Amino acid sequence: MGIDPRVDIGHVHLKVADIDRSLGFYRDILGFDVMQRIGDEAAFISAGGYHHHLGLNTWESRGGSPPPRDTTGLYHVAIRYPDRAQLGNALKRLVEAKWPIAGATDHGVSEAIYLRDPDGNGIELYRDRPEPEWPRAADGGLSMISEPLDLQALLSEAA
Repeated sequence: MGIDPRVDIGHVHLKVADIDRSLGFYRDILGFDVMQRIGDEAAFISAGGYHHHLGLNTWESRGGSPPPRDTTGLYHVAIRYPDRAQLGNALKRLVEAKWPIAGATDHGVSEAIYLRDPDGNGIELYRDRPEPEWPRAADGGLSMISEPLDLQALLSEAA
């Protein structure tokens, strides 16, 4: 018996070193709304008024450093945008803030921009293509790709 298809990921909590620094990225650059803040211990942020998509906390990490690259843990958090224009807007905000981008890939099923937050957490900003556009193998299964994403073309579609 498989998992119910209505199950989804509701929110992610990230351990951060400094709430204000993290809000400078998630709120001021990416544009998330702060739904609740608990001093310098935690902030709960969302898009569209949900109670929180991301929790940022310093409960075990205040003043800490990112984990070494060769350890286990979270690889990245994927933040899905509703369409290409909104992903372009996110890219525009990153460019205007001079935030470094680690990579950009067209996966056939999606287009993704990869970066790190102020604490070194991996972040993927992406948009899904409509399912009828997904690349398929001869047997009908997915045939995802990894091709460079044209960031200039994406920026030109920003609203």
